[in-house]
Amino acid sequence: MNLFESLRISWRNIREHKLRSTLTTLGVIIGVAAVITFVTLGASLQADIISTVAGGNAATMYVSAQSESETGLPDIGDGGQTVLTEHDIDGIRSLQGVEAAVPESGVAASTVEFNNSTVGRQWVVVTTPPYFDVRNQDFISGGSFQSGEREVVLNRPAVSMFGEENVTVGDNITVTRAAGGERVNATVVGIVEPTDQSALGISEGASPQIYAPTDPFYQRTVYSPSANENQRVYGRALVLAESPSQVDAVQGRVYTYLGEQSDARELKSDSYRFKVTTQDELVNQVRQVSNTFTAYITGIALISLVVGAIGIANIMLVSVTERTREIGIMKAVGARNNDVLQLFLFEAVLLGLFGSAVGALVGLGGGYVAASIIGLPLAFRPEWFGIAVVVGVLVGVLAGIYPAWDAAQTDPIDALRYE
Repeated sequence: MNLFESLRISWRNIREHKLRSTLTTLGVIIGVAAVITFVTLGASLQADIISTVAGGNAATMYVSAQSESETGLPDIGDGGQTVLTEHDIDGIRSLQGVEAAVPESGVAASTVEFNNSTVGRQWVVVTTPPYFDVRNQDFISGGSFQSGEREVVLNRPAVSMFGEENVTVGDNITVTRAAGGERVNATVVGIVEPTDQSALGISEGASPQIYAPTDPFYQRTVYSPSANENQRVYGRALVLAESPSQVDAVQGRVYTYLGEQSDARELKSDSYRFKVTTQDELVNQVRQVSNTFTAYITGIALISLVVGAIGIANIMLVSVTERTREIGIMKAVGARNNDVLQLFLFEAVLLGLFGSAVGALVGLGGGYVAASIIGLPLAFRPEWFGIAVVVGVLVGVLAGIYPAWDAAQTDPIDALRYE
């Protein structure tokens, strides 16, 4: 019996039992659809994360002191241990190839008020005016604050966080410090686009953010051994290289400075180490995290494929039993064991192939709908559609081998007697 004839007979038997064939392939359809959906979601999430993290200037670096147990992903908030003095910021700023260096820390506010409306528990980022250039944040209106002035900049979500009335440039807000309860009146001088970053650089939706100058909002100081005076101290610094091509060289100079000349080397704990993270490193770290997460979820989805394979094997065994007399007739007219084996194996493969093809289409639609609901940019991994087809064939082969072998070993005399 040639291959074409075997395929024709196998396909005819599948068509004659449409409901049974559909239910048989349902496990494969669900398994492949789940895998494709989760892989698509993982790719979409990764694309969104990388776009967010790398959306800023490619020449930006994040400098902090982190504990050995931390993952290495720079904190977008207050940073690591608070050990970088103003002397250190100035020292980094003076290094060859550095265009700008700005500090970043934060002040906890118990409340923020505007026109009799109050919002509780806000984090105020304190930094210097060039911060927005280093972060590559665009101003919607107004401009940066001035050091020494009671001025603040809000991102767009913070503009509408007080209810019906939006804050505009020129309005006054009142910030109440969580520590001490001091009330600080400040003028809004600028509104910027949000960065959409969380503490790990992962997009979590735009959240309200308030930015203020270190002077006069930030008062945390420490003794600077180099300057021989008390200075403000920060948890993190953002460094902008003059060009992306100089990032590696600047990174090395910053490490050298921190290890040999900085106040931070004396102020940091022994269990902490300096970390200068570039955009490329941050993107690679985030990609590894998202790949691990996607692989874990996809592994769970693969369980459905195992269930699908068991379903095909079970139905093929039932089919062998039902067609025992047919097998006996085939052998009586000259069919060999290999012909019978080939016939049933092709049927199992066709079921697996059909299930994987439909499952891939369902998974594609599921990934599109899920990404749209979550608000992620849709991203596909085309290789997984090829993998789905291969998996379908393998499921069919593995699930059909024993039933096909069992059918091929059927004794023709006993089969012809079977009722």
